[in-house]
Amino acid sequence: MLENSFYIITHEERGNNSITVTVTLNPAHPIFEGHFPGRPVVPGVCMMQIVKELLDRGTAQDTLLRHGSNIKFLHFIDPTRQPEVLISVQYDAQPDASWKVNANIRHGETVFFKFQGNFITQTS
Repeated sequence: MLENSFYIITHEERGNNSITVTVTLNPAHPIFEGHFPGRPVVPGVCMMQIVKELLDRGTAQDTLLRHGSNIKFLHFIDPTRQPEVLISVQYDAQPDASWKVNANIRHGETVFFKFQGNFITQTS
């Protein structure tokens, strides 16, 4: 889980089947020592993990990525230049017990990441 170490939620809004948060990224997190030294860039896998964590928060379930039909990394996120980003996750329950998810990460007019796909609920 990356919350409270890699990022901190500073504002949260919930709607019908949606969660939108403002997060502050931690540029001193050890991930940036390797990605990349002297020029930190938020790894794509971390963006996906944050979307998963927000989906879990919104649905109160533990989910697992089933399928990413459209994943776009449009711009780099440098946590020293964009320490605060807005993340929106919309989700709809599907008949097969999965969640159809649309998500994006942005700062102002700049969109860094877009996602469309499906998650399933993990079972123990």
